[in-house]
Amino acid sequence: MSGAAASCGEPAHKMAVKSETCVVYGEGDVLYAAMLEAIGRATAVIRLESYIFAGDEIGWRFADALVEKARKGLTVRVHVDAAGALFEGTAKLLRYLTQAGVETRWFNRWRWREPLRYNRRNHRKLLVVDDHCIYIGGFNLHRESSFALFGPTRWRDVHVCLTGPVSVQAAALFDDGWNHRIRRALPPWEGNYRLVPNATRACRRTLYCSYLDALADAKHHIYLTTPYFVPNRKFRCALAAASRRHVDVRVLLPAHSDHRLVHWTGHALARPLARAGVRFFEYLPRMLHTKVIVVDSRWATVGSANTDYRSFFVNRELNLVSRSATLCERLERLFHEDVAQARPIELTIRRRERIRGLVASFGRRVRRWL
Repeated sequence: MSGAAASCGEPAHKMAVKSETCVVYGEGDVLYAAMLEAIGRATAVIRLESYIFAGDEIGWRFADALVEKARKGLTVRVHVDAAGALFEGTAKLLRYLTQAGVETRWFNRWRWREPLRYNRRNHRKLLVVDDHCIYIGGFNLHRESSFALFGPTRWRDVHVCLTGPVSVQAAALFDDGWNHRIRRALPPWEGNYRLVPNATRACRRTLYCSYLDALADAKHHIYLTTPYFVPNRKFRCALAAASRRHVDVRVLLPAHSDHRLVHWTGHALARPLARAGVRFFEYLPRMLHTKVIVVDSRWATVGSANTDYRSFFVNRELNLVSRSATLCERLERLFHEDVAQARPIELTIRRRERIRGLVASFGRRVRRWL
């Protein structure tokens, strides 16, 4: 077992792995400690956005750290999604931040005059400290990702820390969202790394298209981990086509999902792909929230985007794309260790599953809203 991932009871301090200028985190406790340490070292500007910034032990720990820096005169900005924080006690936490001098904003609060606007969410998870280092991935700020607070059933996720020029890109992308702007084009590559939002003014499908290009170029293997598997037909065809080219295509899904309709719909969509040779696995120990794809040990992406219509075309998402062989190897090791704690998904239709099949059929029809 590598230091990049561990079993359910593995101590959190063993879950950070250095990779060039990059650190991969597979446990919330060690990630949160590193993020708080980075906030404590900040000297100028802190930018934080999260889908969930819960008013629990984790959220208040971050709130106190941010307030301390704001009171010392630093610029501190916090951007939180209104739907993600709807029942998380975040309103009280944000009032505390605002009163202490932290600049706070809600993303798309409910408005009776614009109800459809509420459907678009800010799903990003990003911390930028002093335009020097960034933390990006799938971890929300809540106790469900903490072994110390939630125990062995905590959520499984992945986050990455990077330092260097890519941090300037991250700060600019945060500012775009803060000021309700959409970037004209993708940021350039910075060495082996690039930040990819799911939409720009030049192309409203930038992240989706980068996925399709990577799948089309695959020659050896594709390892995909996602908590919500509801891709459109073109994405599914790309996976099937890769498998027919004798590419080893494996998809890791959660055995325990917090969205049952999405779970059943994903299984229904997986059946034709399984017939094309794609192998599906269910992660058994706990809730799987990881969003990672690795292709041929030479291309990888990790971030906030799920493999579904909402992440591709509706929400605001942000992923790190990398061609670093070292980072790809670390993420592949995580994948193999998670698959070792998974079981192959049985996708044959049994009589007792017909009702679920009908529900899944409904899910396919409404997948844009899942």
